[in-house]
Amino acid sequence: MFNNQPDWPEPIVRVQSLSESCIDSIPEKYIKTSTDRPSINSTFDDANIPIIDLGGLFGADQDVSASILRQISDACKEWGFFQITNHGVSPDLMDKARETWRQFFHLPMEAKQQYANSPKTYEGYGSRLGIEKGAILDWSDYYYLHYLPLFLKDYNKWPALPPSCREVFDEYGRELVKLCGRLMKVLSINLGLDEKILQNGFGGEDIGACLRVNFYPKCPRPELALGLSSHSDPGGMTMLLPDDQVPGLQVRKCDNWITVKPARHAFIVNIGDQIQVSNLPRTIIPTW
Repeated sequence: MFNNQPDWPEPIVRVQSLSESCIDSIPEKYIKTSTDRPSINSTFDDANIPIIDLGGLFGADQDVSASILRQISDACKEWGFFQITNHGVSPDLMDKARETWRQFFHLPMEAKQQYANSPKTYEGYGSRLGIEKGAILDWSDYYYLHYLPLFLKDYNKWPALPPSCREVFDEYGRELVKLCGRLMKVLSINLGLDEKILQNGFGGEDIGACLRVNFYPKCPRPELALGLSSHSDPGGMTMLLPDDQVPGLQVRKCDNWITVKPARHAFIVNIGDQIQVSNLPRTIIPTW
């Protein structure tokens, strides 16, 4: 328990520490109401969000390009979510980014606490959102960073360990910003607009980008808690790099929660509130 973070309504407890100490129960503040608890509906075991191969998107074959544009358009209209493969980001970089963050979360607590955040900006190492006293919390820890615009980028908030992590995160951020730019172009074209309209609407060269990494420790009672409560993303677009070995993200469609089955080395794209008000995602905690 850490009592020295200013502005939080209660002492901060790291969920990772709870995971290591809780045997067969979890604190009451993490138990969701019955209507908000995880639900697994076997009827939709085979359902999944669309998986779209971006290879050839901007190639010479206009039929292939038109097909990809149409698939993205349909996925936006019907789901608000889709997975993308052959997106141009190196699989090695994706693996390296995921593994580097995994190493960070397994550092000694004292090392991570140097980056403890506050609700003023949420930048850094955190375990809760919001300042409502007595709120029901999610079973997760996280790290939040501003990446763009550059005047918000503060390397003092970036972890220094594990070694080379800042170089990895910087390269990963650059590649994701470029990928989002390509998708913004696609969405603009599908809307019948000039291809630069959405990108310019979000700031053009001064577009905003942030990075949040969620860490979901083992939970002794996963049927009572959520790793991340149901929500919609307030920005323009979220690019999610999942753990393809541990499904957990759920997307709401037709009043049912569908568990997303991540494809290897694919990104999950979520069209945010500023582009499309759509399905609400949440993250369940896998049973260990």
